[in-house]
Amino acid sequence: MTPILLAVACLSIVTLSYGGLCAASPFGNCRKCRGMGHQLKTDRKGRLKRGKDCRRCHATGKRIRAGRWLYNRWARIYRAGTAD
Repeated sequence: MTPILLAVACLSIVTLSYGGLCAASPFGNCRKCRGMGHQLKTDRKGRLKRGKDCRRCHATGKRIRAGRWLYNRWARIYRAGTAD
């Protein structure tokens, strides 16, 4: 196989895998709070305690994946364009 065909094959496998991941699990962990929904703080003695709620995910700990966001946007535009 030529290097270009090999690169295209690898890229298509990665794309299909990510599409399957977005279809099976459209939400991933928030990158800022790592899925906890809040920050961790320490008190004066060094013990961990709950901090403020995460502003990025609104304390849910989840975020929508980029591929799923693009699919939702495409589906919304498609429905708006084909509706009578």
